[in-house]
Amino acid sequence: MKIHYLEIVTPDVDAVCASYAQLHGVTFSDPEPGLGGARTAPLSEGGLVGVRAPMHESEEPVVRPYVLVDDVEAAAKAAVEAGAEIAHPPMEIPGHGTFAILIQGGVQHGLWQV
Repeated sequence: MKIHYLEIVTPDVDAVCASYAQLHGVTFSDPEPGLGGARTAPLSEGGLVGVRAPMHESEEPVVRPYVLVDDVEAAAKAAVEAGAEIAHPPMEIPGHGTFAILIQGGVQHGLWQV
């Protein structure tokens, strides 16, 4: 299992990015429109961490790992069969891949296919 994208949603993007930069020596990008305005930095295993503000007023702060999968549709189906609820069905982000969000055990998880 490999984390491809670690998404952090927070109302204080600058403070979180500054903290991660200081603690982990990473440099964050400018906001990326295709990733909801997330500022991204590389993870040591080749993925990204993205820090963004909530996209609407009802979106709560969350840390959501997206696991790399070969087939996001099949993985989402298997997750549902295992008892998960799909919070966001598979959707392509041009230039980045296809993602889905599921909830299991009250925790949000992501799937990502490149």
